Amino acid sequence: QVQLVESGGGLVQAGGSLRLSCAASGPTFSRYYMGWFRQAPGKEREFVASINWSGDSTYYADSVKGRFTISRDNAKNTVFLQMNSLKPEDTAVYYCASRRSSVGDYPYWGQGTQVTVSS
Repeated sequence: QVQLVESGGGLVQAGGSLRLSCAASGPTFSRYYMGWFRQAPGKEREFVASINWSGDSTYYADSVKGRFTISRDNAKNTVFLQMNSLKPEDTAVYYCASRRSSVGDYPYWGQGTQVTVSS
């Protein structure tokens, strides 16, 4: 079973940047497909970005495309989300998640990290 711990959230002004990290436990991190999701107050959790096992294939929600970049370091069991040109509507709790397959649900989730973007 994979355990995930996010970090890097905080308060930033609009137009600023943050880099989120998600540290995973277990020796088979490189076999897991990783994703970032977010949930704003009063809204459902939504997909942000995902990355395949090797890191050479990524997907983004239209709302973050061109501003956010997902990457991973399999040697450090860590996945990152670089967030640039942040907007107030990016304010949410950000979660990382993992799964063994390239499709389907994500069974493993972190506890989340708060990102607040002030206008």
